[in-house]
Amino acid sequence: MSYNDRLIRASFKQQVDRVPVWYMRQAGRYDPEYRKIKEKYSLLEICQQPELAAEVTLMPVRKLGVDGAILYSDIMNPVASLGIDFDIVKNIGPVIDNPIRSAADVERLRPIDVEGDLSHILETIRILDKELDIPLITFAGAPFTIASYLIEGQPSKGYIRTKTMMYSEPELWHKLMQKLGDMVITYIRAHVANGGKAFQLFDSWVGALSPKDFKTYVLPTITRIFTELSDLNVPKIYFPGVASGELLPTLQNLQTNVIGLDWRISISEGRRRLGGKFAVQGNLDPYILTAPMDVIKEQAKAIIDEGIKEPGYIFNLGHGLFPEASLEKLKELTAYVHDYSAEALKMGVTVTND
Repeated sequence: MSYNDRLIRASFKQQVDRVPVWYMRQAGRYDPEYRKIKEKYSLLEICQQPELAAEVTLMPVRKLGVDGAILYSDIMNPVASLGIDFDIVKNIGPVIDNPIRSAADVERLRPIDVEGDLSHILETIRILDKELDIPLITFAGAPFTIASYLIEGQPSKGYIRTKTMMYSEPELWHKLMQKLGDMVITYIRAHVANGGKAFQLFDSWVGALSPKDFKTYVLPTITRIFTELSDLNVPKIYFPGVASGELLPTLQNLQTNVIGLDWRISISEGRRRLGGKFAVQGNLDPYILTAPMDVIKEQAKAIIDEGIKEPGYIFNLGHGLFPEASLEKLKELTAYVHDYSAEALKMGVTVTND
């Protein structure tokens, strides 16, 4: 079994024969087979069963032909180890039974115990490490995004309680950021030790902040996470979520390899704002997948043409897949990205370094 390392090579800005592709939420509700599993088990129940979680991780790999497998899990899983009670509620998302609202609430958060409380996730990673011939991408939720759930008690549009703590109690806010940063560092290190071949830090909602507030209240913790994990010889991806284009210039000193871009900014402009320091990932608008296939290919071609102008490009969506997406269109899109980029790279459209 030959190992496909395109994603790893692209992450390190090395030469590839075609553009690697994977999709955020590629194991999910767009797949009828997955929907049948969800009729029997909740997301958290699937995560508790390593063999089943591994199988759900593998399903889109077999069906789509992607170059990376994303661990079937949820960004909320590690917070259970801190002493947070939550559920993933249909059509809502994470709902917290005991939200963080005071200094006492922050104080009661325990250090994460990955081996003790989250051994099922590590076992899933070990199973996949034996099964896969492509890299397994594991992930964690970034501290701001996790904090927004913990403080609001559920998903929010305005983040009023979160920003109130940030602005009114900055010392308490930074203490919470420190504890969540510690959680991420310990959690990801355990993933890599058990077979994770790359990881992504999801900061889905940090685009709600201005660049100034991001630099003050969030970036120090993000910087610490990647600095403390810099010894891990795996691709490190930071996805600052939707509407985050204005934050990109603040990221230039991160010790990471790849920055994920959403569809609101072009690949070329994203690279410019990042100072050309990172490989980039993205950034097809997921909802283009509702369009006819010729429109999807036209949009993908434009993105690929920009992506391969410089070394270090991974094709992905600008956010996660949605339930109404078509499995057949995704399969065709994946093949198109591979075939078109292989021809374009063969013709020497891009500069490479190795």
